[in-house]
Amino acid sequence: MLDLNYVRENLQQVYDALEKRGASEDLKDLLGRFSFTDKGRRDAIAESDRLNAERNQLSRQIGELMKLGNAEEALSLRGKVSVLKNQIGRAEAIRDKAESEMGEMLESLPNIPHASVPLGKDESDNVEVRRWGTKPEFDFEPKDHVDLGAALGILDLDRAAKIAASRFAILNGAGARLERALINFMLDVQTREHGYAETLPPFIVNEKSLFGTAQLPKFAEDLFKLEDNRELYLVPTAEVPVTNYYRDEILDATQLPLRWAAYTPCFRSEAGSYGKDTRGVIRQHQFEKVELVKYTLPENSYDELESLTRDAEDILQRLGIHYRVVALSTADLGFGSAKTYDIEVWLPSQNTFREISSCSNYEAFQARRAQIRFRRAGGAKPEFVHTLNGSGLAVGRTWIAVLENYQQADGSIAIPEALRPYMGGLEKISRQ
Repeated sequence: MLDLNYVRENLQQVYDALEKRGASEDLKDLLGRFSFTDKGRRDAIAESDRLNAERNQLSRQIGELMKLGNAEEALSLRGKVSVLKNQIGRAEAIRDKAESEMGEMLESLPNIPHASVPLGKDESDNVEVRRWGTKPEFDFEPKDHVDLGAALGILDLDRAAKIAASRFAILNGAGARLERALINFMLDVQTREHGYAETLPPFIVNEKSLFGTAQLPKFAEDLFKLEDNRELYLVPTAEVPVTNYYRDEILDATQLPLRWAAYTPCFRSEAGSYGKDTRGVIRQHQFEKVELVKYTLPENSYDELESLTRDAEDILQRLGIHYRVVALSTADLGFGSAKTYDIEVWLPSQNTFREISSCSNYEAFQARRAQIRFRRAGGAKPEFVHTLNGSGLAVGRTWIAVLENYQQADGSIAIPEALRPYMGGLEKISRQ
């Protein structure tokens, strides 16, 4: 969430940021309503202050009259004080209503893009930053992960749909083992070599947690809500519970940066995405991720974004899979992000790159919603931390990338060397 004072004092800059993001006219009009409501709030505060000053003056006069024994005149003034008290109550009610409305408006405003974010009208204006590796060369027509997995008996979509619904999958045998190997491999690299602390958070979260990371109220349709009077939801990503770990707390500056790595299943309804990526396991209602989350000092957060992105890239480099890094344009940024890099992996069956991780700096946007602050030395005033997160990586899409990039002419899948210790030394997946 943006700072109220910042929006109040920088309406034109906020409007310009909405323009860059390609925001709707309704969202831009909201700033006009915000300014109008803010004026009403300030008028109500001024009126309340004026009335309070008048009431205080009358109260002093009443005290003086009582000392002089003039109870009748004092009683008359008490009537005026009572009227003023009611007027003050009405002014404060107007102020409180305006503040509530302004808070709701702030909840609808996206973050301000960082100055380094490419200006764009849509995702076609995203800018490629770098590539790593080369495309695999095949002397046969490469298959997609669905045909490969089905032929090997390690992927069953039909029975998953029977058991649950479409957009669920069952992994069997070496396919399930490969998923588990990827999770353990990713966690080991991030915790043993990149300095992240492992955490295993709840897979169910409350409304406050989802508000803190900005999934609520804007993205309610993408969530799976439990039919429970406690207002609980399945996690859409480990970003939610891990970012909220320090909600409503004040950290010491010496604790920062904090770096967490978390495995969780993730659950998303994928509202509005029907017809997109319906084949296979690219876009599922249930999938698994290893998520990287950071809490940092504001002045270091963009250096930490670069290192977080490199940490996620390292997984693909160790697996030997071709990928590229793309800086998202202003029009393609997520709601709460100030800057995002997408890591896109090469899929031979589609002859293109597909997203496997988004690494974002939210600056103080999430911390302000979740009230996560820190205090510098010397008893300084608390400040909001900067929060960052990125997939390190999306496990299911990495599973797909391994199958497609390491497929052999006979339909088997070679296991990348880095994964073989996690697969009990298995060198390839063949039909059993």
